Amino acid sequence: MRCALLSPMSPLEVARPGVTVNRFVFRNVEMDMPVEKVAVRLANSFHVHVERHIFHADRDSVILINGALATTASFGQTIKYMSAHHNVLCFDLPYAGQSRQHNKRSFLLSKDDEVDILLELIHRYKPGYLCSVSWGGLAALLALSRGASSIRRAAICSFSPYLNDAMVRYITTARDLLSRGENKAAAHLLNDTVGRNLPRIVKLLNYRYLTSLPKEEQDQVAFHVDQILALQPDVYLPQMSNIRCQVKFINGMLDEHTTARDIRQISTYVKGAQFAAIPDAGHFLDLEGRSQAAAVRDEILGFYGEPVQTAAPVLVAAAAQEQTFAPLELNTSYGA
Repeated sequence: MRCALLSPMSPLEVARPGVTVNRFVFRNVEMDMPVEKVAVRLANSFHVHVERHIFHADRDSVILINGALATTASFGQTIKYMSAHHNVLCFDLPYAGQSRQHNKRSFLLSKDDEVDILLELIHRYKPGYLCSVSWGGLAALLALSRGASSIRRAAICSFSPYLNDAMVRYITTARDLLSRGENKAAAHLLNDTVGRNLPRIVKLLNYRYLTSLPKEEQDQVAFHVDQILALQPDVYLPQMSNIRCQVKFINGMLDEHTTARDIRQISTYVKGAQFAAIPDAGHFLDLEGRSQAAAVRDEILGFYGEPVQTAAPVLVAAAAQEQTFAPLELNTSYGA
């Protein structure tokens, strides 16, 4: 995907936007939907690649927040079903995807950095809704507790602050394999644990992605894992009582790493929290099949106050780039 070139800018200025067009078929009518792509320089001097999918100028926006290592390319399927009701905002963290080319200096991104980036983007673009996946949920909840005032409803998917034995084994083994340069073994680990319920084609894409991971991102993975292991939920969870928007946690019934049972403990801190458990779904939820995708879509859109569908939506992307852990090279449509 094309991105605008950067020139010297003061903090909070943005590069001249590049606008591309995605073609969708909606109710059997072809429609061209503009996607504004900009490189935003933040107050902390990081640059982030931001995409604004503008389906209707008068609609409110949803900001999408990735899990570890995923990029804007991972949200193709989500953007499709959001497009009937909302504009969509997504971004790459400075070390990943299309942001990486704009951050040449060596750095490791802390969790506080992630929260600051998210807060700055929310304050700039003022989305009314939020949707996070996996470890993106931690930055999302911390940002909501620190004043992301435009957000009215937040869907937090496949997240738990409580590290069970399965999660600790997974993240520590992944860190150790990548630190030794054993990327193939790390890819197999992903597909055999948190990704075990994924279709074969998505597992293949994950394998290709992780086996070609640059050294800088491997270092970020190790740093990310060490931060996660050092976190003390009893220290940061009380901050969640400051959250003023409505929050819904969505987890897969088959997810052994961020379980539907564990996340319910967070109701002590997030007042009025809602919960949903998706049948026959693991950690990757809507990537795991048609029925899982439909159930996740209905939970999120229903929570946002939109009418839900029991059949596959009529919105279909031509040459679609479906959602996956990694940037997609193949079409893996599940009819969502």
